[in-house]
Amino acid sequence: MSHFDIFIGEVTGTALLILLGGGVVAGVVLKRSKAQNAGWLAISFGWGFAVMVGAYLSAPLSGAHLNPAVTLALAIEGGTRWSDVPLYIGSQLLGAMIGAFLVWVAYQGQFKAHLTDPEIVASQPRVEGMVDQTSAPEAGPVLGVFSTGPEVRNVAQNMLTEIIATFVLVIAILTQGLNDKGNGLGVLGVLITAFVVVSIGLSLGGPTGYAINPARDLGPRIVHALLPLPNKGGSDWSYAWIPVVAPLIGGALAGGYYNWVLT
Repeated sequence: MSHFDIFIGEVTGTALLILLGGGVVAGVVLKRSKAQNAGWLAISFGWGFAVMVGAYLSAPLSGAHLNPAVTLALAIEGGTRWSDVPLYIGSQLLGAMIGAFLVWVAYQGQFKAHLTDPEIVASQPRVEGMVDQTSAPEAGPVLGVFSTGPEVRNVAQNMLTEIIATFVLVIAILTQGLNDKGNGLGVLGVLITAFVVVSIGLSLGGPTGYAINPARDLGPRIVHALLPLPNKGGSDWSYAWIPVVAPLIGGALAGGYYNWVLT
């Protein structure tokens, strides 16, 4: 794989992943969307299919990592060169930001209708003394379209949930999804991984929204912070480190377990 192939594959694949994954969340939660209130099943399957689309596109080019936790695990396992890790992660972060921006482009009318709805505006907490409420520290009413957040804020539990969920994802990829070269997903592996993501969403997604991917969470959170959305609230930066650090730990543990226990 050339550096150009890795860059194009990971940027394009991750952008499609976030466009379709963030898009299903937008469709379910935003007012004036035909899919509003479709529920958690729609979100879980939407994210699984989003992984499938992005991974099938990028697999021939970059191996379809689409996730820094997967890249880290493959570097530990030996299928990916450590020198390529920064390129993979940088490309994934850029792709995630592009995908999140495209979600906003596709749902501009729904974002506006949702964020200017009197009921939504009235329900948002206001910070005493802060003139510009768009920069308030609380998670805003549409942040969930872009990034994850816990239902119960407990650092230890939130960390463990994301570590466990990411471990499940990565160990499934390492044992069932790798291509013949061992440097990314194979044709059947893409389909298996997509269903694993659906399973994680249904079984382990409830506590934190299952980031299981640092680029998937951080890139769109940055876009949320930058977009000129009225009444959008804060980007919840106090929580943002957990869906970055915990998946990396989960991926590293899965890579180590695969190397030292399963092989």
